[in-house]
Amino acid sequence: MVVAGIDVGSKMAKVVIMDADRNILSYVMARTGTDHRETSETVLGEALEKAGLKRDDLEKIVATGFGKISVPFADDEVTQVIAAGRGAYFVRPSARTVIEVGAEESRAISLDENGNVRDFALADKCAAGAGSFVDAMIRYLEVTPEEFGQLALQATRAIPMNAQCVVFAESEVVSLLHSNVPKAEISRAIHDAIADRVIAIARRLDIRDDVLLIGGLANDIGFIESMKRELGKEVYVPEDYPPELIPAIGAALSAVQGVR
Repeated sequence: MVVAGIDVGSKMAKVVIMDADRNILSYVMARTGTDHRETSETVLGEALEKAGLKRDDLEKIVATGFGKISVPFADDEVTQVIAAGRGAYFVRPSARTVIEVGAEESRAISLDENGNVRDFALADKCAAGAGSFVDAMIRYLEVTPEEFGQLALQATRAIPMNAQCVVFAESEVVSLLHSNVPKAEISRAIHDAIADRVIAIARRLDIRDDVLLIGGLANDIGFIESMKRELGKEVYVPEDYPPELIPAIGAALSAVQGVR
């Protein structure tokens, strides 16, 4: 028995092919683009090709994410919270608090000892705690995503960023640049501000160890360090799979459960 999990986010679409023993046979990630249905078809086809399988080999497909309604060929859907929780527990069974920071949303999830969701909290509508805000800041600083994270580690002092709204935060960054504040210190200020907002969401829950950080921003070393500093504890990221792949893994696990 072989299944697929598909996570269609606002920025990236991810597919995981999994067998009955929960072995991941292949995965593919690609930009979502404007046609979610076409993208989901393409990434599924590429993942099947990597696994040496055909569409008819799939027994069940489960979709999740912002664009899950754009996957009409899916047999079932699962919420992003459930998918992220199951995927997180799969890659790190000791995880009890999962913090996901994606392109447009941030959320915190509390898991019990069996990986079930105990509680969760979501960000408000402002995007200043999400990856799209980081993309805008990278453009302002004229650096690559990798340079943006590394710059934060080179800062020699912490500069507070007061703006709570993404629009005003962008204006504040422009003002700092015009004041000749080093990019390293601006980068740290941005990372610290995002971490502060994300942790405020997580603190609506009981933050218990281990804390697992997933989503695209978990690739940013500057953000990881800000999260550790603001939380005052260790923060883990998935070791064997990209952090933005975790909800797709959870969707595939839901598919496996559904056909047993």
